[in-house]
Amino acid sequence: MPPAVPAAPVASPWISDEGRRIRDQARKLIPLIRSQAREGERIAALTPDVLNALDGAGVFRMSMPVEWGGYGLGARDLIEVVSVLSEGDGSAGWAGFVGVGLKNLLAMDPRVVEEVRADAEGWVGPAIVGASVFATKVGAARAVDGGWMVRGRWAFGSGCKHARWALVGIAFDPAAAGRGSGRGVVVLRQEQYEILDDWDVMGLSGTASNSLRADDEVFVPAHRFLDLADFPLRLQQLHDRYTGIGFAQRGQASLLCAALTNIAIALGMARGALGCFAEQAVKRKPFSLPYPTIGDMASAQVAAGKALAMTNLAAAAIEGTADQIDARTAAGLDFTHEEDAEISLSIAYAANLCEDAISLLQKTIGSSTVSMSNPIQRFVRDVRVLTSHGAIRVDPLAEQNGRRVLGLPPFAMFGSAVPERSASTDNSQDKEPIRA
Repeated sequence: MPPAVPAAPVASPWISDEGRRIRDQARKLIPLIRSQAREGERIAALTPDVLNALDGAGVFRMSMPVEWGGYGLGARDLIEVVSVLSEGDGSAGWAGFVGVGLKNLLAMDPRVVEEVRADAEGWVGPAIVGASVFATKVGAARAVDGGWMVRGRWAFGSGCKHARWALVGIAFDPAAAGRGSGRGVVVLRQEQYEILDDWDVMGLSGTASNSLRADDEVFVPAHRFLDLADFPLRLQQLHDRYTGIGFAQRGQASLLCAALTNIAIALGMARGALGCFAEQAVKRKPFSLPYPTIGDMASAQVAAGKALAMTNLAAAAIEGTADQIDARTAAGLDFTHEEDAEISLSIAYAANLCEDAISLLQKTIGSSTVSMSNPIQRFVRDVRVLTSHGAIRVDPLAEQNGRRVLGLPPFAMFGSAVPERSASTDNSQDKEPIRA
């Protein structure tokens, strides 16, 4: 006889007790998150209540190593939590995603890692944020005795209003420095840069993704610098230094996990939009058809069903990839560059499915959703900004994969979404950054 079919869905074996606890706590926060989302847009940051609630739930410790008092969670745990936060508001989900960037710091010299760890003890919010780390436009640096003199402007410093430190990209002259690739990253203290009031955008307004600026040169000790060429190996070595499944990930798996956590925001927003749609459709009357409610309309029922299918398909791709990352990590395995590129395309496409589902739901209910008090309009705007993110745009990822399918030489990439950078191919921060 065939084995009995379980009465309930089989849960992923890669969801840990700690991940489940944080996810369930995050779900309890959805009413608070959603009620303060509009205020978060107004101040272009998380409200103090939401920031404290996320911190209390352990969101900012998810990606910290056990040695820091964190949880070192794996891929499936992270997307579980981030997607639930995003059901309330995409900016809250983005705050969870920002914490994943801590791995970039941990790849650096142990001295700066310890400086940040000690300084961030008891801090509410992320310990460090990144801005223009791998961007085409970065800051400028010159080598001096004992370190670097750095100045510049760095875009998209998500979470900067809540963080103690910042990791930023720099370009330098390797000939003058006597070493290096010409591109690197440095860690700046909060008092070494200014947060610009320039995060005035159509969506994800509560992410505090402001630009950072240091008009005058600031001194950065040598141990707070890392050449970009050394980054991949340093990320590979994290599993020898820190505890937790998230730190057992090899290089490609770690990069995929970061992209996946970002895309989980779209999945959560699609689920949130579908929940709002169901709640509103049974209360509102249609404008042009004689049904008691919008929910009684066949077209609304079809839209709900299609949105459910799109969301479920996206979830299968996103959650399946997370499980695969954790499974390979547990087996001591990584992904090939070809697998990384193909998976990155698939999960980016899943994010676009979520966007299509949200758009369908908004148009089906109609003009009542354009009110700024209606969370559906925020999901529409936020998911459009998310899928415009350079690292997860479908067409560039499709081109990269299409070259491989057609036998053309691949582009040199750091991960599947960021071209390898050098000072010879990039302009330094003498020019304004591209805000796109």
